[in-house]
Amino acid sequence: MNAVLAYVSDSDLRFSGRVRRWRPPRWFLLWMLWATRLGDGWLWLAVGMALLAHGGRGHRMLAACALAVAAANVVLVVLKRRVRRTRPCDVLPHSLFEVPTPRRFPSDRFSFPSGHALNAFAVSSVLALCWPWLAPALALVAVSVAASRVVLGLHYVSDVVAGGLFGILLGGLAYVLILG
Repeated sequence: MNAVLAYVSDSDLRFSGRVRRWRPPRWFLLWMLWATRLGDGWLWLAVGMALLAHGGRGHRMLAACALAVAAANVVLVVLKRRVRRTRPCDVLPHSLFEVPTPRRFPSDRFSFPSGHALNAFAVSSVLALCWPWLAPALALVAVSVAASRVVLGLHYVSDVVAGGLFGILLGGLAYVLILG
């Protein structure tokens, strides 16, 4: 098991180094900044308000999203306190971009798992199960939020992959418990 963790950690460090050296086009950088800001919670607030306005089934969908997010954040706090992985921007300062990386709260100084990815995939999973025709757009949003965290140097790839997998699992369970 230690060999697997060492391999993942080495791979994360190598990939983070490549990202630091990469000069993305301006439009891509703006997309990543936009995506990370959406993942700060503004998008989820808008989704909640839209579900409230939807009435009837919308209230149950909102309850499923709320359950998924609550469970996601419990998992997030437990894992961050347990694993205590340093963020890549704290290991090697991210000097790739001229724009400042998004601020972090001191209480969220650990990297594993990505809360942005966890919440994005948890909410997107519930909504995709409710409205399968929206699944491709929801997946694009969730993947964009997760990718933005890596591109901006705030998380390793394994942080966002783990966050995404936990989010999908918790979103699916919330859907089954409330709507299924």
